[in-house]
Amino acid sequence: MELPFDLPKVSPKERERAMRLLAKLDAHWSHAKCELNYAYPHELLVATILSAQTTDAGVNKVTPELFGAYPTPRDYASATPAQIEPYIRSIGLFRNKAKAVHSAMTTLVEKFGGEVPRTMEELLTLRGVARKTANVVLGNAFGINVGMPVDTHVQRLAVRFGLVKPGLTPEKVERRLLALFPRERWGDVSHMLIWHGRYVCKARGGKCADHEICREFGKGCEFAGAGGSRVVALSRPAKKVRGNR
Repeated sequence: MELPFDLPKVSPKERERAMRLLAKLDAHWSHAKCELNYAYPHELLVATILSAQTTDAGVNKVTPELFGAYPTPRDYASATPAQIEPYIRSIGLFRNKAKAVHSAMTTLVEKFGGEVPRTMEELLTLRGVARKTANVVLGNAFGINVGMPVDTHVQRLAVRFGLVKPGLTPEKVERRLLALFPRERWGDVSHMLIWHGRYVCKARGGKCADHEICREFGKGCEFAGAGGSRVVALSRPAKKVRGNR
């Protein structure tokens, strides 16, 4: 599947450095996966919509009851946003997210036969779905790599590790990362950067000397040589089952 855009040119030296970073990420974070709990593609789609400006842990607290009440896209479509709201009230922007989930599931039923589409173009027609959300669903539910999810962790670490220049948009960060890393590893790279950013290289208080990846690749990090704390306790994600319901 060809990409609908051109990737920026990167030098052999830049790609070789990126591959060394990938090897280090593999050594430390090979178990990194999507931390949103789901059993079916439409559940991942719902969870990802809910995760905007909310932690995965917060989403995982509300989805068991939500998924139980609305087990299929048609169940969401038959409800109203107001009926969905009580299940997600504890997360941010719950009213807007209830509307987005209801609209997206209604579109799945009316236009896609209740099935989650497997193309970026079709996913982007759903309310609440931007490129990052679509990349999460395609990569994790279907193993389709047409891009890389770029969240705040990925964007922050891409700068700190010298993979991109500061100030780039998420779209430009994504395209440069796609050019640096092998296509079959795009999803893995995103997961591993997210976990490293979530548990080690945090937005504040990073201490680069505490981790070998940061010591080798984080020379440009604003916390290099500064004090701070680290958190390395990890939680492994629940097992996922792929396939539409």
